[in-house]
Amino acid sequence: MSHYYTTPYEGYEGQHTSALPAAYALPAERAAFIRRTYAHLAGALLAFIAIEWFLLVPLADFSVQLVALMLVGAGKYSWLIVLGLFLLVGWLAERWALSDASPGLQYLGLAVYTVAEAVIVLPLLFVVTHIVDQPQLIGQAGILSLAVFGGLTACVFTTRKDFSFLGPIVWVAGWLAFGLIVAAILFGFNLGLWFALAMVGLASAAIIYQTSNILHHYRTEQHVAAALGLFASVVTLFYYILIALLKARE
Repeated sequence: MSHYYTTPYEGYEGQHTSALPAAYALPAERAAFIRRTYAHLAGALLAFIAIEWFLLVPLADFSVQLVALMLVGAGKYSWLIVLGLFLLVGWLAERWALSDASPGLQYLGLAVYTVAEAVIVLPLLFVVTHIVDQPQLIGQAGILSLAVFGGLTACVFTTRKDFSFLGPIVWVAGWLAFGLIVAAILFGFNLGLWFALAMVGLASAAIIYQTSNILHHYRTEQHVAAALGLFASVVTLFYYILIALLKARE
């Protein structure tokens, strides 16, 4: 059973035109927007870690049943159904996060997406901790993810280049990857280490793209949507780094 997933998010910044992007805001407003974005990203990541800990430790018995339902509850199509539900929830959370109607609805979108990410990553963490019995790989993947994210962020903020041209590339590559994942589920082949490494590259490109949008395209009140876009890319990066580490030990 495949444990892969992808999050082909692209285009947050183009949803509204009623205000100037952060690049044209006053320096103090732009700095405040960036601080809010990364504060919300940090909050989402901490919530993600907390949810995973509760699922894997205090709620371990419940997680066994949940993972079994996600992977084999509907036969070989179980993971395909899970991916479909995840994309649906992700689309809904994105719409909420981009909503101009209510700040509460924006936060609800980020919260829902954080929970959805925690649930879909759970089977991989369960396999690493309880089946393969190499929980140290989670910490290693986390450190590598933070290092890659920090390096990419520093590169974008230092060069201040506009990497919006990566948007269509990330979007198309994300859906191609999703197609491969669906094919792997339907026809029962293993995507392997090289696919995981390619997905690490795709997630890295998405981080560059999202970070560039924060500097050049998001509006100053879109910090929740900006944080959600970054969060999706960072978790995807962590997911595939962990798979790559796991595959490399086989």
